[in-house]
Amino acid sequence: MPVTDEAIDKIRAMIVSGELRPGSRLPREADLAERLGLSRNSLREAVKALSLMRVLDVRQGDGTYVTSLEPDLLLDALTFVADLQQDDTVVQFLEVRRILEPAAAAMAARAMPDEEVAALGEVLDRLDNAPSLEALIDNDLEFHRRLAAGSGNAVLCSLLEGMSGPTARARLWRGRMEEGAVERTRQQHRAIHEAVAARQPEVAQAWATVHVAEVEQWLRGTLGTVSP
Repeated sequence: MPVTDEAIDKIRAMIVSGELRPGSRLPREADLAERLGLSRNSLREAVKALSLMRVLDVRQGDGTYVTSLEPDLLLDALTFVADLQQDDTVVQFLEVRRILEPAAAAMAARAMPDEEVAALGEVLDRLDNAPSLEALIDNDLEFHRRLAAGSGNAVLCSLLEGMSGPTARARLWRGRMEEGAVERTRQQHRAIHEAVAARQPEVAQAWATVHVAEVEQWLRGTLGTVSP
């Protein structure tokens, strides 16, 4: 095992065991390197890597701390990776969204507080009768972000947020090329919201499946890929 990987693994083990908890300050570099049987150089490289992964927070002049380890922080790198994907891989992101988004919608129908359900509807009300495609996409992103948050599951919310970039580009592309796509998107958003407001998880799940599957199937047809 390369020494840097070994250093990362040992620090990870300290966190997993509970020896280092969220917000904990790491021991002094010299002390920690000696304790773990590592060179100070390999320890520094491990700390750099873990800070990029948002596991550690290096505070100049203060020390190195374990972050909050919240899902939205640790999964932030997913957004960076997702934004680099090309069109054929975006189809795979849509496949995953087709699994996760309906689950989030069903969970929101069960758990989303009434005031947040109302706020979700207000997001849709902001659009005028003839919105620009860019305004629709911005509205779409906020709608799905609030819907995922309404699931009450921080991990699910972070995963969906991380995949929003490339799939939003696919929706923008579709909106410009396919006649009627914008109006169908608005209708499906309304249907999802109405099902959530009526506390109908199965209906919310079904509409969310249709909503994501339409974009996925359009992109597959455009790229000439085959459905699984």
